Amino acid sequence: MLTPTERAEAAVRLLEQEYPDAICALQYKKDYELLFATRLSAQCTDARVNIVTKELYTRFPSLESFAAATPDEIEAIIRPCGLGKTKARDLHAAAQYLLEHHDGKVPGTMEELLKIPGVGRKTANLILGDLYGKPAIVADTHCIRLSNRIGLVDGIKEPGRLERALRPIVPPAASNDFCHRLVLHGRAVCTARKPMCDKCCLREICKTGSETT
Repeated sequence: MLTPTERAEAAVRLLEQEYPDAICALQYKKDYELLFATRLSAQCTDARVNIVTKELYTRFPSLESFAAATPDEIEAIIRPCGLGKTKARDLHAAAQYLLEHHDGKVPGTMEELLKIPGVGRKTANLILGDLYGKPAIVADTHCIRLSNRIGLVDGIKEPGRLERALRPIVPPAASNDFCHRLVLHGRAVCTARKPMCDKCCLREICKTGSETT
């Protein structure tokens, strides 16, 4: 019987072999663009976000242009991502906040990131991992689903609790890429409705997969 730490280390190794290129699916060129895209991805697919942000960053090519726009102008473009009014308000306020408090740069600490309007721990962790190369656990829907199925945790569905549970067992240096690979695996194999356990690279160490053997 594997311990959670042993299972996590094995999952890190096996997913690295299966998905050697662990990259964020959200497209961006500037630091704040990743911040905004992650906010837009809430209850929306990365593919749709990438379509929307292409137009968004053309219409508003700088933080200054975002800050000078009205939330309604931003919402008109991001509406396909859902929650348009809330997300537009957050992007507008975040642009103003970054210009006022950080000279237009996205900060690199959890404490400072969480002060930005619309930024929660999921977004903050993604920024810390992808922009600053720091250990990060991005507790999105894929991470929650797969962590429970594999047996890294048992019945933990709340993102904050999951993050706290995974940090001690996932090697810190591998944590950010591990979360990206969970997304890739969750989309390709360990899907929400019909997981393809017979094709899963984690089956031998997966608590759920081993039960179906």
